[in-house]
Amino acid sequence: STIEFAGGLHATIVKQVHLKNPKSHTLAYNAIVVGRDADDFSLPKGNTVTIPPTREDFINVEFTIRFLRPAEAVLLLISNKVDGVDGATLTFSLKSEVKNIDPLGTIKCRSPCYEL
Repeated sequence: STIEFAGGLHATIVKQVHLKNPKSHTLAYNAIVVGRDADDFSLPKGNTVTIPPTREDFINVEFTIRFLRPAEAVLLLISNKVDGVDGATLTFSLKSEVKNIDPLGTIKCRSPCYEL
């Protein structure tokens, strides 16, 4: 599935990935972001998540929009064996879109339009 980060230029956006464990064993995942713009995405609460049996948890993904072009990366959640049980590897596409551009400031200046 795709997680979209849409907002203004220079905005920081945090999205949560909801993880559910319907099994009777604990699941643990290591998260990693890979791809062309992977360095622009971060996992502020760390890159590991442990989900107790029949519970749910979240992993936060943070992105600051620095460029007008869309950023793209992939979030991989790789299962760690806990109690001899492996979970499935999960993948999420991360994409950004600039919705608006607000100026950081305004500069007023005077200059002749034309000089010989």
